[in-house]
Amino acid sequence: MSTPIRIRPLAAAEAAQRVPELADVLLDCVEGGASVSFMLPLSREKAEAFWRAVAEGVARGERVLLVAEDTDGRAVGTVQLVTAMPDNQPHRADVAKMLVHRRARRQGVAQRLLDAVDAQALAAGKTVLVLDTVTGSDAERLYARCGWQRVGSIPNYALMPDGAPCATTYFHKQLPAA
Repeated sequence: MSTPIRIRPLAAAEAAQRVPELADVLLDCVEGGASVSFMLPLSREKAEAFWRAVAEGVARGERVLLVAEDTDGRAVGTVQLVTAMPDNQPHRADVAKMLVHRRARRQGVAQRLLDAVDAQALAAGKTVLVLDTVTGSDAERLYARCGWQRVGSIPNYALMPDGAPCATTYFHKQLPAA
């Protein structure tokens, strides 16, 4: 049985206040083997510094931070919509750092975060979304099921948290213009 989950954007001030809680989600994902730019061992200090920088990006209007909360209001997942793009790409955004705590996986949290990203993107006037993920991962299958189009993969693109090389697959999604 799945737990009711609420998805909502966090304003910069709330994101800054919730840095320790957001760091918990990141630490869990990296410790669980997610290749999301960090290596093991990931210190709490480094995880919290990452989230402080995200909150600063939200404050500057460069990104939207969405959080998935359980019935107790605890963060169980996050995703970011990076909206700060070059002048010739005002219609595009990157989807980054889709993170779902292991205790909340396989409950539809990631799909709901993706639906919320689409809504936030359209509200921001973004109609082309791009993301990348580990080739062969559960996330790759999720993105394909959610209507994302596979562009291709790059071998040995990144490292898993334990140092093993991994390929990365790029996806794009075209949203209907308003």
